[in-house]
This record gives sequence, structure tokens and C-alpha cells, in this order.
Amino acid sequence: MDHVISGVAKFQRDVYPEKKETFQKLANGQNPEVLFITCADSRIDPNLVTQTDPGELFICRNAGNIVPPHSNQTGGMTASIEFAVAALGVTHIVVCGHTDCGAMKGALAPEKLDSLPHVKEWLGHCRCATEVVKEKHGELTADQLGEVTKENVLQQLQHLRTHPAVAAKLATKAVQLHGWVYDIETGMIHCYDPKTETFKEMEQAYAERTLVAGA
Repeated sequence: MDHVISGVAKFQRDVYPEKKETFQKLANGQNPEVLFITCADSRIDPNLVTQTDPGELFICRNAGNIVPPHSNQTGGMTASIEFAVAALGVTHIVVCGHTDCGAMKGALAPEKLDSLPHVKEWLGHCRCATEVVKEKHGELTADQLGEVTKENVLQQLQHLRTHPAVAAKLATKAVQLHGWVYDIETGMIHCYDPKTETFKEMEQAYAERTLVAGA
């Protein structure tokens, strides 16, 4: 904890003065372009990975980067998604999974989660991902962690489409959905390409966008 406290002191002493103008603007409101949904895993830092500043990402984090399908029961994720899309007007939503995900390991072996009943229930939102992988291979094994991680990202994108605020913006093409998987060891991000229905390295998946940005 000491390094966390000293880190705050360093921020106030060295970092804040350099970005004082930015923070003063942010003090009166926010206008993020991207809703970034990712895992609560301590190894994931959305701003570090995307090299974005405060105010650019509206970040939602939970075990397994899960988006429960819309229901009449209000939850933190449901409220956050609605606020980001309907109130803040984000135009992109990213669901970002990652390698070596403990939540996905739990989804693969739910029988090991009996001592964590709330975690076990929460990971029920990943069941479609494990069922898809099981259907493809006839069984589930620990070796399929990567495949389940990718399938889970796709499943959460499907859940996003059930949220009224998201569905409305998708209908008018005011929002775009993105599925990513971050490789902790290599720093690479693989992105889902709906045209080929595969995950590709970011430069390939966003080739046209990259060319425009670099023009």
C-alpha cells in the first residue's frame, strides 16, 4: 500500500502540474468517444494499452468482461452502458478480453467454484461461450482457454445488442461494436473481423482505418 500512497503524492507533485489545463477542463464534464468494457484483472490497464488520456475512455470493469443481457433488473453494468450510450453519446463500444483470464478458467471448470457462489453465478453469463466451444470439439479442456476467451467476447457483444440504448444506436449506425483480446505477454491485441468471422492482429483488422489515420 505504501507505493500506492507515494504514487498519489508523485501524481500531485509531478504529473498533475503538467496536465493541469486538461484536468481543469475535465472538472466540468466529460465527452468520451469509447465505452471500454474489460476485465477487472489487475494486469489490464486500458489507458496504458490504448495510450489514452483521462476523459477519452468510459471504462467498465468486472470479472470476465461480462455484459449481462438486458433485463428489468437494474445492475451496475446495465446502468453504466445506458449512461455511456444514451447520455454521454459514445460512438464505439469495445469488449476486451485477455489471455490467462481467471474468470474464463472458472467458466471452463465451474465445479471448482462452489466456495465462490457469487462468482459461479456471475460466470453463468459465459455459459454460451463454453457451450459453443464444447459443441465444436465435443468436450471442454483447459487447453481451450484461448478459444473460450474469444468466444466469450463475441457472446458479450451479443448481450450488448439486447440493451435498448445500444440497439437503438446500432439501428442508425451511430454506434460501432468491437471485440478485442489482449495478450498480456506480447502486448498484442487481436480484434474480431465480422467479415471473415475471425480474430486478426489489430493492424490487419483495422487496415483501412490505420491507413486513413496515417494519411
